[in-house]
Amino acid sequence: MLSVYLPLLILVIAQVQSYRPTTTDGRSCPQIKLKSQWGGKPPRGDLYYQVRPIRFVVIHHTVTSECAGFLECAEILQNIQSYAQNELNYNDISYNFLIGNDGVVYEGTGWGVRGAHTYGYNANGTGIAFIGNYSNKLPSPAALKAAQKLLICGVKQDELSNDYALIAASQVITTQSPGLILYNEIQGWPNWVSDPQK
Repeated sequence: MLSVYLPLLILVIAQVQSYRPTTTDGRSCPQIKLKSQWGGKPPRGDLYYQVRPIRFVVIHHTVTSECAGFLECAEILQNIQSYAQNELNYNDISYNFLIGNDGVVYEGTGWGVRGAHTYGYNANGTGIAFIGNYSNKLPSPAALKAAQKLLICGVKQDELSNDYALIAASQVITTQSPGLILYNEIQGWPNWVSDPQK
């Protein structure tokens, strides 16, 4: 009987735990749930590490259901990873980080590991995906704030270049991601660039 409830128990315990690295100036990064906490599987095959600091940050949306709680987000993340590994034959989940409407950042491949989010920008870019579809609305204020804190944290920890270029996936590949409404939002954020090729 315990074996039936063990995966759920592990997720509930992980909900209590969180990863809050501290930047060098004493400010904390956003709450980050590690892949092991949300029930992610290990990568299949070799990891490819990036040369840091990273030059590009690419914003996406997952075009899945939204989530506003840990268990709900964990289930979506597990499905995204399963699709990437089993249907697309990727080593791991595509994105470096994913953000739920609960304002929590969920680790994908994490800092400094090559993802599979944006052709031509995987080796030198960090892919951040908002969980949900943001073609017609914005993510929650908590999710937007978490993303901005993650970017600041990345710079402070020398994961991102001080002058990193923030772009939408739709600027460099054929996709509608991160959705038109979210795309318009990030154009007002620091480091957004209109022409990533420059």
